[in-house]
Amino acid sequence: MDEFEPAVIFDVVFEDGLLFAAVRNISSRPAYRVSVAFDKPFTGLGGTQKTSTLRLFRNIEFLAPQKEIRTLVDAAASYFARKEPSKLVADVRWRTADGKRHSHTITHDLAIYQQVAYVTREETHAGLAP
Repeated sequence: MDEFEPAVIFDVVFEDGLLFAAVRNISSRPAYRVSVAFDKPFTGLGGTQKTSTLRLFRNIEFLAPQKEIRTLVDAAASYFARKEPSKLVADVRWRTADGKRHSHTITHDLAIYQQVAYVTREETHAGLAP
């Protein structure tokens, strides 16, 4: 990809013990018809939401330059306790303004977050989690 083409990624954000899934346009050009497909399904919100099939991942008609859209997946402890997939492979697809297609595959290994210590916002002085 060159600097004059849009570039879109799928990212997993770990923040204060929570996992977020994000679609991000990391370029200075808009992206169109963005979609993300996963190699295996995964759930969030305590197992009540089929996160991998959210509309967010099926079609974003327009993703502005430097824009991120993210959704809460789950508390990391809850996600791992349910034995959800620790390795996510995301096939990211998008188009340019003139319709040129782009895609790439991004792999995330969420297991790296299983032993990360963090401080919760409510308990900033004594809330270290395992």
